[in-house]
Amino acid sequence: MMYWIVFALFTTVETLTDLFMSWFPFYFELKIAFVIWLLSPYTKGSSVLYRKFVHPTLSNKEKEIDEYITQAKDRSYETMMRFGKRGLNLAATAAVTAASKGQGVLSEKLRSFSMQDLTLINDGEELGLRWKKYVNPWI
Repeated sequence: MMYWIVFALFTTVETLTDLFMSWFPFYFELKIAFVIWLLSPYTKGSSVLYRKFVHPTLSNKEKEIDEYITQAKDRSYETMMRFGKRGLNLAATAAVTAASKGQGVLSEKLRSFSMQDLTLINDGEELGLRWKKYVNPWI
């Protein structure tokens, strides 16, 4: 675990140093040698760096870190509630808009029917009901 924490810090620092120091001779070779030193079970480079620098720093800043975590948790809950409300409002607005547009289309379709077409639909339904009663008298 110590290796991964030190390696994460190295990767973060590396992104900044690559911009400014990539012109330096043997820069990339030194980076490779440093990663090998971190990985090596004989040198235990990551353990040395963790115990000398990372662990004391984390121990000194433990209360501040805990406060930041609590603040982040509270803010994330508030943010999720805000986005959730916003999402529900958008979904409700979309549903109402779709329903109103759908109702308008349906009313336009119904207006396009003539009265004769509507009476044929009713007669057809009555015919279907009569046929069902003829086939099954218990309906």
